[in-house]
Amino acid sequence: MGWQRDHMKQEALQRNGIWTFTTYFSEGFPFVIIRTVSGVFLRDMKVSLEGIGLTPLYGLPWILKFLWGPQVDEYSSKRRWMLGMQSALFFVFLMAAIFAPLSINVPAIAVLFFLGSILAATHDIAIDGYYMEALDPEGQAKYVGHRVMAYRIAMMTGTAVIVTVGTHAGWGLAFFMAAFIFGLFLLYHLLFLKEVETIEAPVRTLLRRALKTKTMAGGILIVLVVLALRAFFQSEIYTGLVENIPLLGKIRFPHWIALALLTGLVTVGLLRNKIKAVILRDPDSYYSKAFLMFMEREKISIILPFIIFLRGGEWTLTTMVAPFIVDLGIKKHYGWISGLVGLPMAVVGAMLGGWLISRYGMKRTIWPFILAQNITNLIYMGLAAHLSRFLALNTQAAATVPLGGFNLALIGCVHGFDQFASGLGNALLMTYLMRICHPHYKAAHYAIGSGLMNVSGLFTGVMSGFVAGWLGYAWLFGLSFLVSVPAMVLIPFLPYLERNHPPASS
Repeated sequence: MGWQRDHMKQEALQRNGIWTFTTYFSEGFPFVIIRTVSGVFLRDMKVSLEGIGLTPLYGLPWILKFLWGPQVDEYSSKRRWMLGMQSALFFVFLMAAIFAPLSINVPAIAVLFFLGSILAATHDIAIDGYYMEALDPEGQAKYVGHRVMAYRIAMMTGTAVIVTVGTHAGWGLAFFMAAFIFGLFLLYHLLFLKEVETIEAPVRTLLRRALKTKTMAGGILIVLVVLALRAFFQSEIYTGLVENIPLLGKIRFPHWIALALLTGLVTVGLLRNKIKAVILRDPDSYYSKAFLMFMEREKISIILPFIIFLRGGEWTLTTMVAPFIVDLGIKKHYGWISGLVGLPMAVVGAMLGGWLISRYGMKRTIWPFILAQNITNLIYMGLAAHLSRFLALNTQAAATVPLGGFNLALIGCVHGFDQFASGLGNALLMTYLMRICHPHYKAAHYAIGSGLMNVSGLFTGVMSGFVAGWLGYAWLFGLSFLVSVPAMVLIPFLPYLERNHPPASS
């Protein structure tokens, strides 16, 4: 009878896409509040651009999350981690609402949101792990469109609803509304989200291990190293280097952290045989085995650059689309272009992408999806060249020259196709990241893959702004296509594209 109940529960989970929507809305909502809404709040509070420039630090936990992904796999269950992080995030938003009207609102909320970024990154690990535990590979591909749709709607809710309330009615009310919305999803999950795995080790075991002297010393050492690096980047020595090499000034602290992590991962790959010998001396080293097992995936030397470069061109384009719209003199039209055209097309692309991957498999859909995602860069290049006269006239102009209805419609069509293709690409990448996960380390391996995926996004702002200012938008969009070429070159050599590919359980 036990196996029958489990089978019925599995079927119910696969039939019902509601929990997929609610969990991934809950994943996207804290991200947009912490990463996007915080910048609007700080600027509205008259914080300097230099101060706002520190907000990329909020992104560090999303890159570093693979460091504690194995703990989410090993201890407790994904559902309990999810509910614990959601409860903590609810109180973060509630405290932000309380602090917002006070004189100490800026430093207090800045600290709250940094804490919230750690909670939210851990929350992401738990949700992604729950999704892979609850659904088989076919179901994972089928519902990937629901994931992207829910995430996009959460992003729109944050940028449209919360920002609008904050700028018109006050940030206390805005953050209270954020807590209320998030609290509704928390309540639903508490009441209706089912447990889908057996708890192997209680979380109290993790707490006992964390309180050991050796573990605490290691944690303190990491904090001291990070603080020392931060002090170096604020020192006169680094200032002198920036004066001699101006490009260094555009590379911020999180970028160096990402580069160091990437270098470390490559080093682990090169030395994995020696590291494996050391790790295997301790048969209980779950944490180390999770990383080693990832680095022993079939053709990992192909997988790593593919994941890193796959969205490089898209990130480069996306970074400069908003400034491109502003410099064209149509910033007042950005709302409907993004909300009424871009969002629906992204949802359609994600839903269709998930269905096509589930129906026809990844091997048959990867080329059309990737080409659609990257050909957009060349279309934007043509658009920028076509509108070059308006860019020259309207950039930084007090009075702008109208583009005309045809050009506005053309921009809307290009942006709509861009978002549709982005939805296809996101569906494919999410499905592939799930394919490469080892069955015993699902949350940890997905955290590693998604963290690497974000590495290229950290550097595109540096490159795209520099190139756009030097060569103009048209050349930037054209060159951004070249950033995506390495990933496309690697596609014929990728493993795990076939649905019947044996899982890497060795």
